[in-house]
Amino acid sequence: MRVLVAPLNWGLGHAARCVPLVNRLLAQGDEVVLGGDGESLVLLRKHFPTLQTIRFADLSLSYSAGKSQVGAMLRALPKIVCAAWKDHCLLGELLDRELFDLVVSDNRFGLVSRKTRCVYVTHQLHIRLPRRYRRLEPLAARLHGWIGRHYTEVWVPDYDEAERSLSGALGHTEKQRYGTVRYIGPLSRFDGRENPMRPSRIDRFEVVAVLSGLEPQRSMLEEEIVSRYSGKKERVLIVEGKPSKPMLQVTRGNICIVPYIDDAPLMDVLQKAKRIIARSGYSTIMDLATLELLDRAELIATPGQPEQEYLQEWIQNRNYKTIQ
Repeated sequence: MRVLVAPLNWGLGHAARCVPLVNRLLAQGDEVVLGGDGESLVLLRKHFPTLQTIRFADLSLSYSAGKSQVGAMLRALPKIVCAAWKDHCLLGELLDRELFDLVVSDNRFGLVSRKTRCVYVTHQLHIRLPRRYRRLEPLAARLHGWIGRHYTEVWVPDYDEAERSLSGALGHTEKQRYGTVRYIGPLSRFDGRENPMRPSRIDRFEVVAVLSGLEPQRSMLEEEIVSRYSGKKERVLIVEGKPSKPMLQVTRGNICIVPYIDDAPLMDVLQKAKRIIARSGYSTIMDLATLELLDRAELIATPGQPEQEYLQEWIQNRNYKTIQ
């Protein structure tokens, strides 16, 4: 089977959770082609340097520096719609020239066609809006459900059982709006990896911060962590989440900053850390749950992003209490 896998370029989370999907497809003998743009496509190329890649419409978005992202998202809507239409048109052209038995779209709304089987990957069947716009959530759910019904199936990377769920209400309500919904279990790039027995070449750090997400909020969190720990006794590692940046290590006293770390050494430093700082994005939560490290995590929601605010609260209220 020939499969196209393409994640949304919105931070690194969508691409990171496509890594285990691609590994599963390759393990069962499928031919996989990667699609995407920006840092997400760079990340997939790092993991699968020998696979063919297709560049889809660029979607370079940014957040507001304030506590509300409503204005930023409204301004981004035309760009999102335009990128989805470009994706849809390019996919149609590709399917006219070559065969894809399956298209796996992780939140790229436009990657759907009647010419082949298309799957939509999302953990948000229920769309959370800011509190003052909460009354519009049913409308947002209908719109997202309309998108999902154009696909052959919707895959939710979570457990079907509510008591084991990592996504909570996000992935377990509004199912009736989406047609065929299938729960495929959490997706983590660390799934199936074993901790190396030999000592890591990366030093041990008491605090490890793994950053991602849109600017300027990503850089603002980095600056906040540097300010919090500068001159303290703890050794701190900040992973910037920039796979396309040159691999140069910057040391500021007790703080070490690197643009990116491959999965195996990252898993090693995370398991040795006493505290892990990260955004409460769903892919990060799946990774930390796979490594059984949620109890060491300080999850910080991006200001004004209701999905992350909900996930932060949901995880804190589970049996594994995150560090405050």
